[in-house]
Amino acid sequence: MTLDANAIARERGVDVLRDVLDVSVIPLRPNAQSAVLRVVSVEEFMAKQFRPRDYILDPVLNSQGLLMVAAPRGVGKTHVALHMGGAAASAGTFLKWKAHKSRRVTYVDGEMPAADLQARLKTLPYRCEGRLRVLSMDDQELGVSLNLSRPEDRFRIEGVLGDTELLILDNRSTLVNSGKENDSESWTAMQDWLLGLRRKGVSVVLVEHAGRSGDPRGTSKREDILDTIISLTRPDDYVSDQGARFEVHLTKARGISDEGARPFEAKLEVQNGEAIWTTRELQDVEADRVADLTNDGLSVRDIAEETGLSKSKVGRIQAKLRAEGKL
Repeated sequence: MTLDANAIARERGVDVLRDVLDVSVIPLRPNAQSAVLRVVSVEEFMAKQFRPRDYILDPVLNSQGLLMVAAPRGVGKTHVALHMGGAAASAGTFLKWKAHKSRRVTYVDGEMPAADLQARLKTLPYRCEGRLRVLSMDDQELGVSLNLSRPEDRFRIEGVLGDTELLILDNRSTLVNSGKENDSESWTAMQDWLLGLRRKGVSVVLVEHAGRSGDPRGTSKREDILDTIISLTRPDDYVSDQGARFEVHLTKARGISDEGARPFEAKLEVQNGEAIWTTRELQDVEADRVADLTNDGLSVRDIAEETGLSKSKVGRIQAKLRAEGKL
C-alpha cells in the first residue's frame, strides 16, 4: 500500500499522520532486537578493514566523532558551532582547530530566527562552495515541526543528509523533546541514533544549553558516548559590551593531548562585515588581570578573592611580572 502523507495530513491532521507513520513506517525498519549479533575471533577481527579515522577539526573532532558544545544562554555557542561548520566545509581554521580537508556539512537550527541566522552566516570568513547546507526550522512552512525524540523525525533528518560527513544540531533542547531532562531513559533512543550515525560515517556536533554551573543541562547519560565536550564560560572580568568573549575548556577530551586540551580565551569581533576571532592563553589572561588589580593597589588576598586564584599562584604571577618589568 502506498501512503499519501500529504493527503492524510491535509484531510485528517498531523496527529493522525504521525499515528499512521508509527504503524506503517517504523516496522519496515530492521528490528534491531531480533537481528543476529556478530561475534568473531580476535584474528578475524584484526583482519577486517575498517575505515581509518582522521580529523574533521584537528584535534577536537574526528571523523565518526561525537562532540558537544555546551554553554549558558548568550555566551556564544551558536557562533562556535557555525564557525566549526564553516571551517570543516572549507578546509579552514577556527580558533586553534584546523580542518585538513573540506567536508560536507549539514547545520540544523531549531531556535534562531531565520533572518538572524542569515546575518551570522553572512559574516563567516570561509569559502564553503555549497558544502555547508542549512536546515532552519524558522524557514519551514507553518505547522512543520521537528522533534528528534520521535523516530519518524529522525528518519526525516536521515533522508536529507545525503553525503553529509558532519551534522550539527543546534540545539538539543529545541530539537529533542524527550520528556524530563534528567531522565536518562528518555535519552536512550537519541543515543542509539547518534551511535548509528557514527557507524554510517557521520560525525555529530550537539549544541547544548548549560546550567548556571556551566555543566550541560539534564542527564549526564548524554555525555557517555561523546568523544569531546567543549564548555564555554564567561571570564570573571567579562562586561556585557564585549559580546562573544569566553573561555574554552575541554571538559572531556578523549584521545586529545594535554597541549590540545589546554584551555584558552576566545573573542569575536566583526570587522568590515567579517567575523574575526582572537585567542589568548589563559595564563596570559590571568597575568593581565593580576597586573591590573596589583596596579589598583589590591593586596594578594584581595586579588585571590577577586580572581578565584590561590594566594600562592597570585604571588607567583606577581613575581614573574616583576621579573619581566611589567609591575
